[in-house]
Amino acid sequence: MDAAMLIRPDPLWSASEVLARPSPIPSAPGVHGWRFNASPLSDLPAGQLLYVSIAPRYMATREAGSLLRLALGCLLGLELRRVRSGRRMTFGKAGEAALGQWMAENARVRWVEHPEPWTAEADLIVRHGLPLNLDQNKRNAFHSRLKERRTQARQRARERPVTS
Repeated sequence: MDAAMLIRPDPLWSASEVLARPSPIPSAPGVHGWRFNASPLSDLPAGQLLYVSIAPRYMATREAGSLLRLALGCLLGLELRRVRSGRRMTFGKAGEAALGQWMAENARVRWVEHPEPWTAEADLIVRHGLPLNLDQNKRNAFHSRLKERRTQARQRARERPVTS
């Protein structure tokens, strides 16, 4: 299937649909495309494709460490915290719950099968300038703003004590 089909808005799946068992996600390689009913920041368009990632991956929207979750949490103003050894960062229990709820209400995903998902992902990022993808996307006008927000959130987290 052509990865450009991610640009089309249908079909889109909610978090609850993706997490259902059996999952509708194919086990074949491909690319995920993410849209949001509400924008995580006022100048990002709601309803449009904002992020792509390589599939298959476990699609739990509570997956700590996801670059998408990091971007969304920073844009939504959640406080990043260092945990355990101090090297790992999350938004803490309350922040992760708030982010999970926001994603459950707003995140919608579509995927397409593709034999070389890494090439499809790169092509979509370059061709469509998806604002929440930083890798391979320095020419996007939003790149520096998102990178700066993530950098500031990490710096603030380093200045705070490690939490358990």
